[in-house]
Amino acid sequence: MDSAREAPAAEVRVGLGTIAREWGRIGCIGFGGPPTHIALLRQLCVQRRGWITAEEFEDGIAATNLLPGPASTQLAIFTAWRLRGLPGALVGGIAFIVPGLVLILALAALFLAGHPPLWVRGAAAGAGAAVAAVAVQAAVGLVPASWKRTGGQRAARARWCGYFLLGAVAASLAGPWLVLVLLAAGLLEVTVRSREAAGQVVLGERKAAWPLPLAAAAPAVGGLAALAWVAFKVGALSYGGGFVIIPLMQADAVGHYHWMTDGQFLNAVALGQITPGPVVQTVAVVGYAAAGIGGGLLAAAFAFAPSFLFVILGGSHFDRLRANTRVQAFLTGAGPAVIGAIAGSAIPLALALRHGWQFGVLAAAALWLLAARKGVVSALIGAGVLGVAAAMAGWSVT
Repeated sequence: MDSAREAPAAEVRVGLGTIAREWGRIGCIGFGGPPTHIALLRQLCVQRRGWITAEEFEDGIAATNLLPGPASTQLAIFTAWRLRGLPGALVGGIAFIVPGLVLILALAALFLAGHPPLWVRGAAAGAGAAVAAVAVQAAVGLVPASWKRTGGQRAARARWCGYFLLGAVAASLAGPWLVLVLLAAGLLEVTVRSREAAGQVVLGERKAAWPLPLAAAAPAVGGLAALAWVAFKVGALSYGGGFVIIPLMQADAVGHYHWMTDGQFLNAVALGQITPGPVVQTVAVVGYAAAGIGGGLLAAAFAFAPSFLFVILGGSHFDRLRANTRVQAFLTGAGPAVIGAIAGSAIPLALALRHGWQFGVLAAAALWLLAARKGVVSALIGAGVLGVAAAMAGWSVT
């Protein structure tokens, strides 16, 4: 590894104002989730401006996908870090996050108001009904790459299926403890592959177990401390990002702390999908339900802080992270468990529906996403329109 790969590129010095403007623009127009974010960052940094080489950009994608948390947000932070170091990472990351955060908090204020208009309640009930189908579609999209990672051995593919089922069951039953199952699947694969390669386990307990007590711990008090803890778990322990955060949040936000109802949580997930920026911004809606605007901002700060720390403190080591066989083995095990967890999260999401017409919307959304292979944003907007129609027809939406 040469020194140029260990620090931000010295030959390119981009102004912080330019970073704020360009990363903020992507934050405003980045509807469609990680694929859109990655395409816009590639277009800006590689194709249009030539700030980063194509190889460096692809290495950044691979490295950030190894980390827990929202990978596309980490990629935005990483690319800004490559250009201007710590100041660039902070400016670029914040500029990328803030537009979607402002929009999702504004929508949270509308959808979670004490007495929202009838059409808002209908739109919320309709969009929430489609969320389970979105979760299944997200899982289906991740299967090919994860299956390919296992290789062609029958035993490895059998373990993949086992990890997938384990993750699906855990998402349905384990709630906030899901992260322990994901870690266990990854560590089991490390153990198996280490024994196959060298006849012994090369990943010691001290390196492997640090997230376990962290995930098992819980604050003794509620209020803002509990909200900060829930948000931190989302940002620091959500391997796979995206929909895997749902079971991590739902049990806490709905069942344990009672910050919101099942229906409101469905609305939160839907808002996280139709706004620009990462799905992790769903946690801001949970924060808003718990403590208003201040709670939303606090939750977002604690959810995104780990992503900044991962890049700022570890960016120079990303090449070694990618080359580490133990890390690759961990992801080979944790990956299918994450996919199973995303698929499994559809079960509690569907069970949260309260009205018969919502199951019809769910079926229509599933056909739109899985059979017609259309986009998530259009599915949620269409479901919201159906919900408004149901409300106007006099059907129950609350």
